[in-house]
Parts: sequence; C-alpha cells; structure tokens
Amino acid sequence: MAIVHVSITPIGTGSTSISPYVAACHTVLRAKEGLKWQLTPMGTIIEGELAEILAVIQEMHEVPFAHGARRVSTQIKIDDRRDKDATMQGKVEAVEEKL
Repeated sequence: MAIVHVSITPIGTGSTSISPYVAACHTVLRAKEGLKWQLTPMGTIIEGELAEILAVIQEMHEVPFAHGARRVSTQIKIDDRRDKDATMQGKVEAVEEKL
C-alpha cells in the first residue's frame, strides 16, 4: 500500500485563490472508492494501491485546465513501503509514540 502526498496548483487563473480548484479536484477524488484521503492545508494525502492513486492524480491534474487554468503544477511525493503494511494513521502514531 502506498501513501502519496499531492499538491495541484493552477497557474494563470487571474486570482490568488485556489480553493475552488482544490474543491473541484476533491470532487474527483471523493468519487473513487477504495482510496483513503486526508485534505491538509498544503495538499492532500492519499492511501491505497499506487496504480489507483496515480490514475486519480492524473484525473485531478486535468481538473484545473477544465476550469480555465492555463497552466498546472502538480507535485507528488510517494511513500511505497513493501516490507510491511503502512497507513497514514500508523505513520502518525509511530511518531506520537516517541514523543
């Protein structure tokens, strides 16, 4: 199972606000079953099978273009651990246990 952080930023929209674009991207994400996700102030964390995550990120990347953006910058950070099951919650708990 993979844990992926993604940040999709529309450029050339004529506004400094991107929340409408983020909301539109999340509409795509929320329609996908089998993926867990967490919206954060600086991006979105998605947990699931890597191929499914990458497919939904590709769909999400297209959303700002469909809403008038002239350029889109997408940053992806992948944690694909294969020696044991990893979850978003488990990663947080591992750090909190050490505090």
